[in-house]
Amino acid sequence: MTSTSLTPQSVTRQQAAVSRLTAEYRTDTPFVAEPRPRLSWVTDTDSTGWQQSQAELRITRGGAVESVVQDGPESVLVAWPFGSIAGGERVEVEVRVTGNDGGTTDWSEPLALVGGFVAGSWRAEAIGLPAPAGEEPRLGQPGQLRHEFTVGEGLVKATLFATAHGVYQAEINGTEVDDQVLKPGWTAYADRLNHETTDVTALLTPGPNAIGIWLAGGWFTEKYGFHGFAKPFYGEQPAVKVELRLEYADGTQETVASGPAWRATTGGPLVSSGIYAGEAYDARRAEAGWSAHGFDDARWLPAPLTEGDWPEATPATAPPVRRIQELPVKEVLTTPSGATVLDFGQNLVGHLRIRVTGEAGRTITLRHAEVLEDGELSLRPLRQAAATDTYTLAGGIGEAGEEEWEPRFTFHGFRYAQVDNWPGELDPAAITAVVIHNDMRRTGWFDCSDPLLNRLHENALWGMRGNFLALPTDCPQRDERLGWTGDIQVFSPTAGYLYDSLGFLDSWLRDLALEQGRRDGVVPIVVPSVLGMLESPVAAWGDAATVVPWVLFERFGDTGLLRRQYTSMRDWADALLKVRDSSGLWQGQMQLGDWLDPAAPPDKPGAARTHGDIVASAYLFRSLDLVAQAAAVLGNDADHGTYATLAEETRQAFLAEYVTPAGRMVSDAQTAYSLALMFGISTEPAQRQALGDRLAELARLGGYRIATGFVGTPLIADALTATGHLDAAERLLTQTECPSWLYPVTQGATTIWERWDSILEDGSVNPGEMTSFNHYALGAIADWMHRTVAGLAPAAPGYRKLSVAPRPLNSLTHASTSHETPYGLARVAWKRVGDRILVDATVPPGTAAVVSLPDGSAEFEVGSGRHSWDVPAAAPAPAAGAASLHTPLAAIMDDPQAYAAVWQAIDVHDPAAAAAFRRDTVWYRQTTLEQSLIFTQPAVKQDIAAALAALSGNRAAKTPKNS
Repeated sequence: MTSTSLTPQSVTRQQAAVSRLTAEYRTDTPFVAEPRPRLSWVTDTDSTGWQQSQAELRITRGGAVESVVQDGPESVLVAWPFGSIAGGERVEVEVRVTGNDGGTTDWSEPLALVGGFVAGSWRAEAIGLPAPAGEEPRLGQPGQLRHEFTVGEGLVKATLFATAHGVYQAEINGTEVDDQVLKPGWTAYADRLNHETTDVTALLTPGPNAIGIWLAGGWFTEKYGFHGFAKPFYGEQPAVKVELRLEYADGTQETVASGPAWRATTGGPLVSSGIYAGEAYDARRAEAGWSAHGFDDARWLPAPLTEGDWPEATPATAPPVRRIQELPVKEVLTTPSGATVLDFGQNLVGHLRIRVTGEAGRTITLRHAEVLEDGELSLRPLRQAAATDTYTLAGGIGEAGEEEWEPRFTFHGFRYAQVDNWPGELDPAAITAVVIHNDMRRTGWFDCSDPLLNRLHENALWGMRGNFLALPTDCPQRDERLGWTGDIQVFSPTAGYLYDSLGFLDSWLRDLALEQGRRDGVVPIVVPSVLGMLESPVAAWGDAATVVPWVLFERFGDTGLLRRQYTSMRDWADALLKVRDSSGLWQGQMQLGDWLDPAAPPDKPGAARTHGDIVASAYLFRSLDLVAQAAAVLGNDADHGTYATLAEETRQAFLAEYVTPAGRMVSDAQTAYSLALMFGISTEPAQRQALGDRLAELARLGGYRIATGFVGTPLIADALTATGHLDAAERLLTQTECPSWLYPVTQGATTIWERWDSILEDGSVNPGEMTSFNHYALGAIADWMHRTVAGLAPAAPGYRKLSVAPRPLNSLTHASTSHETPYGLARVAWKRVGDRILVDATVPPGTAAVVSLPDGSAEFEVGSGRHSWDVPAAAPAPAAGAASLHTPLAAIMDDPQAYAAVWQAIDVHDPAAAAAFRRDTVWYRQTTLEQSLIFTQPAVKQDIAAALAALSGNRAAKTPKNS
C-alpha cells in the first residue's frame, strides 16, 4: 500500500477562514423560528489534520457588542450562547476560530438574524370568501381578499405574518411579497399551523397602501380516500389570517390585521383550484390594480369571519416550496388520435408556464401524465386526479397581445402534457415546465463509469425532488400524494445525503408526534393522517417514529431533534409492547409487510414472500433497540437499560422462532435474511455467515433479479456485502432484466417507479390499481452506492468522523461521491489503473476518517486534508471455462456469457420461450442445463449446445498454453 497526504502545491497556503455561518434550520431568510437558535459554521483550511480548539462568538444588538469564548471542537448546532432574540429583534452574529495549528481566523461575515415569531398574541381574525351570488359555494372555492390602510411617515420596518387553512399568496401595492409557492404548506392542521414571516418594508410608501391575498383550498379542502370513497377531511372552504406589523422611527407600532373590514370576491380570474384536479383561470375576469390602493369594485363583499379551531401558528422550520428549475420542451408529438403532446424528457413535479396570443374567450386545456400508452397520454394511473389546467384568454393584453400564465395553487407529476385548443401553430418555446419543490440545499453527488448506474442515481434524485413538496409524499401525480411513513422510513438515509433535508424532516416529525399523540402512541400510516384506516400499529410504517430521528442524528448530529422526538420514539415502542405476544414477538396482525415484493400479484401488493410476522417482529426489535440507543445518547440510563433488555428478549425470541440452527429462515426469502442481518438480530459470526451465504444463494437462484419490496430493498445489498458477497450485490445492482433497479432505466425511466414493473416488458402499463412512475422508496439503493460503491459514510454522528471504505465493483473502472457534511465537503473517488486501485479522499477540517482500503489491509485513521492511496486491485476471478449442456445451472448463471448464449439460442426459435427461460428458471447447483431443458425441442437443444461449444472454443483459443 502506498499512501500520501496531499496539499495543493500550485497555490499558496491560505489562512483558515470561516466560510459559512448559519442558524438552524433555514438559510433562505434572516428570520429564525426560535429565540435561541443553534449555530453552525464551516472552516476552510488546507492545513492537514486541522481541528478547532476554540471558538469566539460575538453578537451585536442595539449597538452593544457581546462576545463569548467556547473551548473545544464543537462547530455544528452549537447552543445559542447569548440572551434570547425577541420577536422582531434584529441581531448580527460573527464567529472566529482558533485551530490546533495555533492560527486564528478573521471574523466571519456577519450573520443577520431576526426573531421571526409573533411577539405577543395574534390580532388577526380568520376570514374567508363570500359565497358566489345566488349559489352555494363549491368545495374549496378560490378567490381574492384585499384591504387598504395608511402608512405614516418614518416607517423603519414592516413585517408580514400570514397563515391559512388552505394556500395563499400575498401582494402589496401590486407586487407579490416573495417567490414562495403553496404557502404555508401542509401540516397537521388541527394541531399545528406554519406561518411565514416576510420583510415587506420596501413595498410600502407613506400614505395609502393596499394588501391583496390570493386564496385557495389546497390540501385543506381536498378530498382524501380511495376507491370512490374520497371525502373532505379538514374543511370545505379556505380561510386566512394576515397580520402586518409596522414599526416607526419614533418607536410607535401599528398592526394591520385581517378582519371583517376586509373585502373579498370569488368572481376573479381564479375560477377553480385543486391539488388533484388542477386549476382553471379565466383571464377575462382579471381586474387590474386589485391589490393596489384606490381600487373599488362593488362586487367585492365583506370578508366573512370563519369558524373552527386555529392552533397557534408557529414559524416554518422547513425551507419553502419555490420554483427551482425550468425545462424546455424536448419534443412535440402527434398522438394516434391527432392530439398534440409535449415531451419534456424528464418526469418532473410542477406545472406549465405558457405564453400565448389569441382571441378572447378561447380556452386552452393542459393535461398532464407521466407516460404514454399506445401513443396517448396514460391517464388511468392518475385514478381520480384530473391533473388538468385550463386558461381562458383575455385577448389583446400584454406586449403584442401576448399573455403569460402559470397555475398558482396546484402541481402535477408529469413528463408529458397534452395541449388542446392552442390558437394557431404551437411554438414549443412558448411552453415551459416549471419544477417546484422545497428549496433544500443540494449536498450529495455520485458518478461512476456505468451510465446506467448514473441514471439510476439521477432517478433517485429526481424522485426525491418531486416528493419533497411540503412533506415527504409517496407520489406526486395521482389522487394520493400523502405522507406515507414507510416510504420516508426507508429513504431517509438517501434523503439526508442528497439534500440538506434536516429542517424539512424536522417539520414533518413534529406532525408525526402530534398525530401519534392523538392515538395513544400509535403512528398512522400517513402523516398528516387523513385516511382514517389502519389505526393499529403497522410495522415498517409506524417505525418511522424511531428510524427517521435516529437517521437524522447519524447524518446531521442533531442531538436536539433526537431529544425532542425521544418521547415519540418511546411512545411508539410502548405501543408495540402492547401488541407483543407472550413469546416476545409481534405476530398475528394485519401488516403491509414487504410491500410490492415483485412476486406479489398486481392487485395484492402486500402478498410478499417474507411473512408479515417476520417483518413485524424484526421492526419490533429495531424500534426497541433504537429507543435504547437514543436513551444512551441522551443520558437516560434507566430507559436505556429497560429498552435494551426488551430488545434483547425480542432478538432471542426472533432467532428461536424464525431461524433454524443451520442458518435458514422460516420464510426462505431475501427480505427475511436481510432483516436478520442488517438489524443486528443475528450476531453470532457463524450464524451470520450461514444467513449471508443462503441470501447469496437465493439471489443466484432467482437469476440475480430483485426479489424484495419496500422493506427488503434498502437492506439486501448491505446484507450481501457484510457477509462477503459483494459480487452478488453487484449482480443485483447491474441486472437489467425485470425486475431489477436498472430495468426501468432501460425502459427510459427518469424517476424511480413504484413497482419494479410499472411498465411491463411488452410496453404496457402495469394493470395494478397502484402504478406510479415517481416513487422514491426503491431508490434507497442510492445510499449503498454512496457508502459502499464509492465509499463515503458517517463513522460518527454528523460526520464528525468519516468512513472511507470504497469497495470497487468488478464492472466499474471508476466511481466517486461527494457530500457536503456539516463540516464541509467530503469526497471519495477511486479508479482502476492497470492492476492497481487509486483512491483519493478529502476529509473536511475539524473531522477525521477511518479508512478501510479495498486491498483488505487493516483499518487506520487519518486527519483532515487530502489523501491518496495506491493499492493492488483484487485478483481477477478465474476465467470462465468450458460450458455445455452438462454444466450446472448455477455455473451458467454465474457465467454471463454462457447465460446469454443459451437464451439467445432459444430466442432464435421462440422469443416467448426465451423470455420464459430467463424469467422462470431456478438456477440450482445440482441441476444441469440439460436437465432443465427436458421439454425443449431437440433442434433448440442442438443450437444451445453449438452456441456453448463455440463459446468454449473461443475461450480455449485465448487461454495461454503452458510452456
